[in-house]
Amino acid sequence: MPPPLALSVKDAMVRYSDVPVFENLSFNIHKGARIALVGKNGAGKSTLMNIITGRQDLDEGERWEEQGLSIGYLQQEVIPKEGQSIYDYVIQEIPEEERELHAYKVDIVTDALQIDPQAMLTRLSGGQLRRAGLARALVEEPDILLLDEPTNHLDLEVIEWLEGYLKAYRGTLLCVSHDRTFLANITNQIFWLDRGDLKVCPRGFGHFEEWSTMLLEQEERELRNRKSIVAQEVEWASRGVKARRKRNMRRLELVKEMRDQLKADESSYRKATNKIKMETPKGIEENSKIVAEFYNVHKTFEEDHKVIPILKGFSLRIQRGERIGILGKNGSGKSTFLKLLMGQIDPDQGRVKRRKELEFSYFDQKRSDLNPEDTLRKVLAPAGNDYINVMGKQRHVCGYLKDFLFDPARSYDKVSQLSGGQKNRLMLAKILANPQTCLILDEPTNDLDMDTLDMLEEILIQYQGTLIIVSHDRDFLDQTVTKILAFEGEGKVQSCVGGYTDYIAMRDKENDSAKPAAKPSKTKDESVQQNVQQSGEDSAPAPKKQAKKLSYKLERELGQLPDKIEKAQGEVAAFNEQLLDADFYQRDPDGFHSVTQALADAEAKLDRYETRWLELEEMKAS
Repeated sequence: MPPPLALSVKDAMVRYSDVPVFENLSFNIHKGARIALVGKNGAGKSTLMNIITGRQDLDEGERWEEQGLSIGYLQQEVIPKEGQSIYDYVIQEIPEEERELHAYKVDIVTDALQIDPQAMLTRLSGGQLRRAGLARALVEEPDILLLDEPTNHLDLEVIEWLEGYLKAYRGTLLCVSHDRTFLANITNQIFWLDRGDLKVCPRGFGHFEEWSTMLLEQEERELRNRKSIVAQEVEWASRGVKARRKRNMRRLELVKEMRDQLKADESSYRKATNKIKMETPKGIEENSKIVAEFYNVHKTFEEDHKVIPILKGFSLRIQRGERIGILGKNGSGKSTFLKLLMGQIDPDQGRVKRRKELEFSYFDQKRSDLNPEDTLRKVLAPAGNDYINVMGKQRHVCGYLKDFLFDPARSYDKVSQLSGGQKNRLMLAKILANPQTCLILDEPTNDLDMDTLDMLEEILIQYQGTLIIVSHDRDFLDQTVTKILAFEGEGKVQSCVGGYTDYIAMRDKENDSAKPAAKPSKTKDESVQQNVQQSGEDSAPAPKKQAKKLSYKLERELGQLPDKIEKAQGEVAAFNEQLLDADFYQRDPDGFHSVTQALADAEAKLDRYETRWLELEEMKAS
């Protein structure tokens, strides 16, 4: 039986202009669902979230929600008020009589998010304001929690904490995020906005690539079949039309309609599957492989009369073509390292040596190089030319904008009219037109949709210069870098060959080895053997190795597992039998999705039981 329904939208239409954003939009949100909302920039994700909250009125259709349902929404922007502290902001919507009960939760969440509850909102950075907004959403604990890019401006340690918190969250979640690993870890359902349609997958985001590819391939096959049918009809229409014009005018009109609709659908499919294609950027050839060296570098900063060490005796050699990922908490030294590398600041001690020919292309997460009053054209061609140099070739500005998924008709729009993701895309277009010998990207994945992320990964994989990326996106780092520098605070920097996954494996191994091994107490047999050896009686037999005896609790768990395994196997078989019904989906879509999800849960449960049984049997035999 599916979980109870929390909210439902049926046959909705939302229109901002002559062209509707949504038409015939229908979806259900059940209690306990953890939904990944996926779609390109501009697909309508924010509009959909506003429909869920009730802030967006429907031009047509119905919206229903359970009586007493509470909905919380972490938005992209938090507007600070003068004289308001983080604590005041977080508890603002909580009734006065309940605030004392929520005080402990405020402390837990703000501490985990590394923000001071007494700090004034007007004195916070953009990243700290986002954390305050996230704290408010988590403390309120609404029945449905909507999260729009919750991992932006969070370091990896906080992201991992947030994952754990959301996994234990008792309400319903709907999350928009560019962080694939984060979505895969917290979701069990997908809402995919694709060309105005909402497609639903009853599995978590980890299955999105497989599922979406299957749907697009199915669409491609249908278009090919329709194209063949239209070609046959056109061939018929072109033969002997004059002789049978009167009695076949309707068929001729249908042929024209079929051909026009096919053309429109093919164009829509090409847009949906369009990828940004760029020529391979090439780094400038240099005689020396070494592009920069840090020699015993020390750097500190003073804050509130306290000296904060950033780098202590730091040495590093960067070679041409290296691909380095930078990790670390806010304030751990990442930005200082980049400024030292680019020569913007000097070390307190030690020396930073750079090749004279070394040039930098720098993606600034604050987008300080973008003037809000400039047009898209002016950003790419400041002199006002129609053509720009893209890696040695002349390209028209509009054609190059189209490569980065911008409508050429928007070339005269101002930067201030763009969304955060579009601004990042424009910055990338500017930098990647002619990347220098060293490309530095500071949090490039913030606000990007997944199609643009795929494009960026492909370009960076082919980039032949020296690449340095500061990012909290674990999957992105795994795909693009071959070395990790982890800034762990107090001047400590850890180096690891590989990507993020390799760094975590190395860190966990070091943590395990650092734990003091418990000294085993001597058994009675060992004490007897020692006494015998000390007295010279070497004829005593060595004690036999005995199988480890499980505790009563573990022995009882082991005894119960076979019945649990058998029951889980029966559930899996029953769900599979239900799904064999070819008409099941057409007859009951919600029931089909519920059974599919139940099957996945049963298979996961069976896997856990079998794994645990093997673990306990091995413990018993060791």
